[in-house]
Amino acid sequence: MLAALKAWAKRLKREVVALWIAARCADTPWFARLIALLVAAYALSPIDLIPDFIPVLGLLDDLLIVPLGIALAVRCIPSALMARYRAEAAGRADRPSSRAGIIIVLMLWGIGLGACLVWLAC
Repeated sequence: MLAALKAWAKRLKREVVALWIAARCADTPWFARLIALLVAAYALSPIDLIPDFIPVLGLLDDLLIVPLGIALAVRCIPSALMARYRAEAAGRADRPSSRAGIIIVLMLWGIGLGACLVWLAC
């Protein structure tokens, strides 16, 4: 069972890198590029929307949001293009990072914190 989980995690990592490549490629349709960019930015961001130290919810975003986002993005990208991106992702040794993901998550946290402060001030 542990070997199956490791294989699944490796495929998931390859899919994220393939989506990062797809988001940067002009051959990808614009709506698929947008979805791929958002999913890859979130998955590659070192900051989670829901921190992992929060019991149950912290792990749910990694177990639900990322795989569902990957599935949606992969469905939007034509299969021939996705096969090309997967092959390129498998050949890459370096892991991309996402500054956009960090910025998006920090902005969401800032908006949430601001909303809480406004709510407390009222």
